[in-house]
Amino acid sequence: MRLSRFFLPVLKETPSDAQIVSHQLMLRAGMIRQQSAGIYSWLPLGLKVLKKVEQIVREEQNRAGAVELLMPTIQSADLWRESGRYDDYGAEMLRITDRHERDMLFGPTNEEMITEIFRSYCRSYKDLPKLLYHIQWKFRDEIRPRFGVMRGREFLMKDTYSFDLDEEAARRSYNKMFIAYLNTFSRMGLKAVPMKADTGPIGGDLSHEFIVLAETGESEVFCHADLVDMGAPGTDVDFDGDLQPLVDQRTALYAATDEMHEPDVFARVPEDRRLTARGIEVGHIFYFGTKYSDPMKALVTHPDGKERAVHMGSYGVGVSRLLGAIIEAHHDEKGCIWPEEVAPFGVGILNLRAGDGEADAACEDAYGKLTAAGLDPLYDDTSERPGGKFATADLIGLPYQLVIGPRGLKEGKVELKVRRTGETHELSPEDAVNRLAERAFADG
Repeated sequence: MRLSRFFLPVLKETPSDAQIVSHQLMLRAGMIRQQSAGIYSWLPLGLKVLKKVEQIVREEQNRAGAVELLMPTIQSADLWRESGRYDDYGAEMLRITDRHERDMLFGPTNEEMITEIFRSYCRSYKDLPKLLYHIQWKFRDEIRPRFGVMRGREFLMKDTYSFDLDEEAARRSYNKMFIAYLNTFSRMGLKAVPMKADTGPIGGDLSHEFIVLAETGESEVFCHADLVDMGAPGTDVDFDGDLQPLVDQRTALYAATDEMHEPDVFARVPEDRRLTARGIEVGHIFYFGTKYSDPMKALVTHPDGKERAVHMGSYGVGVSRLLGAIIEAHHDEKGCIWPEEVAPFGVGILNLRAGDGEADAACEDAYGKLTAAGLDPLYDDTSERPGGKFATADLIGLPYQLVIGPRGLKEGKVELKVRRTGETHELSPEDAVNRLAERAFADG
């Protein structure tokens, strides 16, 4: 993409109402525009990142055996009355009346609807297990929407729902999501630590929040440092095998948010492995048994011929929220630093003197070769001064900057900057393009 054709409305000044780094940088980098409190338009740069994050989430759900569908944003209130949640949900629910005076709502979540879909088609233990998910826009009328996409009213969410015969089978589904989440966040360049969450009246141990460590995190977290150092299980995991050892490896180590923190237990962790930090919740997995299947009569016939309610779980990832989390974890004073898998473009090409024949030719050559290599370059072919180009490139945070100008070309050199480390390399144009194409400086 040529920058002269792209829509990138960057801001030089930080908007006064943006309180946290991710909100500031998303506005300044022209990724989003606020339309009303907690509701944003996704501008081209932001949308490119959002789609990449969404695709990683989708790929890891598919790898774990979940099946995608899509449910509507507008739901009937009747389903929520059936579950008993319509009157209990509170003011966060946007309630709507259609032209026929029927009560509707803008879905804040989809437990009721997915349960209704399941019960309509699945009646036997032979239909189980099922893992169904969708990625959809949701709406919750937050009392104080703030912090940009970190706590908006309209947001993109991935919700998976599991349907199993009993609690033992439900645990296997739960473990699949537990491992899938670790792989998902790792691919985005995030260190996500699973932390035990409150199970409420359900009880048991099947509820975890996945927390990304970031200095600007919304809550205080306490954990064993080995959890941060531990790598993701990886894409070669056998999701049809026994995943419990992989889950146990992580849940055996202390990890808790301030709400669940037990100082006496934390004190048993070796002092040099105690980690106290700030964190951002990016995912939540939860087994809720027959909470919805009982009142909504989602029953299946067991091998003994008796009908019983299915056991369910819910597994959420804040897809749009993840962009804020990634920026909070990967930025500096100059702007964003995108991990390569989610970067809006693979490399920025900066022409320091657009209109100069030699510089234009070298840039065009690099642009064509990097495009062919699949790096999706953003070519700054504008007449902006070099200082402005450098500032924009740093702000939007592309992994690499290929700087080409007449002065360097006279010596047969271009400059290649790695945004993540700040290191620069003077190389021949051919060598620079080849090394980028080979991913020679890729994230470790």
